[in-house]
Amino acid sequence: MARIAALLLLVLGLLPIANWIGGGHAAPWYADRVDGWLSGGGIILGVTVIAGIVFRRYPGVWRAGWWRGVAHHWRRLGWRADLGIGAVALAVYATVARQVLSAKPLLIDEIIQLYQARIFASGRLWLPAPEQPEFTGAMHLIDWGGKVYGQFPAGGPAMLAIGTLLRAEWLVVPCFAAIGVVAFARLLRRIEGRDGTALAALLLYAFAPMTAFLGGSMMNHVTALSWILLGAWALAEATATARARALPALAMGLAFGIAATIRPLDGAVFALPAGAWLLWRARRGAPHVVALLASGVGIVLPLLALAWVNTAQTGDPLRFGYIEMWGRSHELGFHEAPWGFPHTPARGLELVNLYLLRLQTHLFESPLPSLLFATAALWMARSLAAIDRWVLLSCAGVIIAYWAYWHDGFYLGPRFFLPLVPWLALWTARLPAELAERTASLPLRRAVVVGGVAALVLGAAQLLPLRALQYRNGMLSLRLDVDGAARAAGVRDALVLVRESWGAQVVARMWGLGVSRVAAEQYYRTADLCKLDDAVARVEREGGGAAALASAVAPLQADSMRLVSLTISTDSTGRVLRGEPLTATCTRRVIEDRAGFTVMAPVLLAGADGNRYVRDLHDRNLPMLAADSTRAVWLLTQSAEVGGALRFERVNLDSARADWRMR
Repeated sequence: MARIAALLLLVLGLLPIANWIGGGHAAPWYADRVDGWLSGGGIILGVTVIAGIVFRRYPGVWRAGWWRGVAHHWRRLGWRADLGIGAVALAVYATVARQVLSAKPLLIDEIIQLYQARIFASGRLWLPAPEQPEFTGAMHLIDWGGKVYGQFPAGGPAMLAIGTLLRAEWLVVPCFAAIGVVAFARLLRRIEGRDGTALAALLLYAFAPMTAFLGGSMMNHVTALSWILLGAWALAEATATARARALPALAMGLAFGIAATIRPLDGAVFALPAGAWLLWRARRGAPHVVALLASGVGIVLPLLALAWVNTAQTGDPLRFGYIEMWGRSHELGFHEAPWGFPHTPARGLELVNLYLLRLQTHLFESPLPSLLFATAALWMARSLAAIDRWVLLSCAGVIIAYWAYWHDGFYLGPRFFLPLVPWLALWTARLPAELAERTASLPLRRAVVVGGVAALVLGAAQLLPLRALQYRNGMLSLRLDVDGAARAAGVRDALVLVRESWGAQVVARMWGLGVSRVAAEQYYRTADLCKLDDAVARVEREGGGAAALASAVAPLQADSMRLVSLTISTDSTGRVLRGEPLTATCTRRVIEDRAGFTVMAPVLLAGADGNRYVRDLHDRNLPMLAADSTRAVWLLTQSAEVGGALRFERVNLDSARADWRMR
């Protein structure tokens, strides 16, 4: 099993297979990455050679027992040491959250989960749906059937709701990430008898750049992994001896069950092999059967709560919000994906290849491939403990599951593969010990340690600050303090029209016609934006709906192969027919985009001081304004430069109405 894992990491983690399969995903940056590894490897080799010369000339410099003594002290301190490392990790994650990620949800997934968390914190499972969803709708937000709620499983928002209640939403994921560090420490004490290896694995995981950056976010991958690590610790306790232990088995089931309420796929791939292990042990007699049943009770309880929430939201205990929004095309399997392209086994292989190639950089941010040591240690492993076999089976489940999933999950690293990170850290730390069992060459073993430490130090000094700067300067348009800007502008108890890009407005208007998110995305990608805008306006005037728009768009899609990006706009996601002139209305929309627009999704989280925020839809604003005529009306835009300042402008309603009627 270990050698199969090593071969998988070697082939899919180092070779650009995605570049060899045409028509899908690719890694155009691969050549630059290899150049970096070669130059970095040369530097590390030079450092290692110099260190070898120094150690030979001055033998006293190498203190062979130093790390062993530190690790022995860590084990002797027990809980105090683990909590101390967890506290330091929490400080790091909280610093990342504040200084790098601005303590805000930046990805649409984070935004909608935080929106749902606030619904939970208010004591409700969903909000009443608006009559005109186009004004407040967002991707991943379900707003039909009389209900508004996020598409994500309930567990992740439930974790964030703790922060909502405590007025510290940004601190929830860092706290759970630190809890995961402590759980991993307790697990390592149980499964890794070599103190130096155990402590090295703990530190590698706790302070790996990918752990730290995701640990500072609001992503549900982190909370799910923390519960998985708690479950792994409980599993190790439940199986440590031949004697059955029902209480740790119950805790294991609870932890994996809660993980499944956050990310069902991640929870399942770790829970199923664990359940099979306990089932195998149940042949030993009644006490083991009791432990198995206890684990079943533990996992069922959180899943029952999840089914209750699903029933309240979608009407079906087994139907998640993302299926309600995107249909069965969102599920695992090789079929047409929600956005229209086919997800095939070859495309899935491309994604797995990309995830592992990205891990080579994002895991440790070192000048060497990050998986190099783990790959070598797996290849050298002479024997595997039962817990190691469980880990490898579960990690294989992660890879297989996301091979069959259509979406490219990349944010702050290949986030879908975050569940692999603790175990990769463990096998990375095991390389010196595995090497010691294979060879008596002291210089070789020293070279491996020196090279590994040098790679980590060089990466921390040179590459990690660049990555932090990249993340700090990214997604600036989503780091909005809308409520603060409104207070500064003196906007209170107002109706604020949020100006999004032209393309986003057209998509929202399609939602208002009852067009599904899937169909709206496909129309937007396959039709001339100007002609699509005109078709939407015509259907709105005629009082039609989704069926009428489908009929109007079908002829437009016949020219989809001739579409080019709308490069004259600052939002180039829209597409138009090459050489086709824009109408007067479309030209105005392009001019408005160039003047500056903002993004609606993060504004959904605003609303202090009595302000109500709705999407600006020009002539579609008229009936909405008539229904809410007592408020002052403002327009919210953002200056055109990247990360520009928010701007509140008072709207002269007479002029605005005249302008909107001129369409």
